[in-house]
Amino acid sequence: MAAKTTDDIADDELEPVTDETAHKARRVVAAYATDADECRMLLSMLGIAPGESA
Repeated sequence: MAAKTTDDIADDELEPVTDETAHKARRVVAAYATDADECRMLLSMLGIAPGESA
């Protein structure tokens, strides 16, 4: 069986990340972002910006 591509995954198959995972991901993004605007943009694109609900 072939691996699923992102085109084959329905929204209802995606599970929200845990709070702990989102917190760790925010720290990594913040560490590598070049400035605050980039950090906000990346967090928003990933759906893990503070205050965003899954």
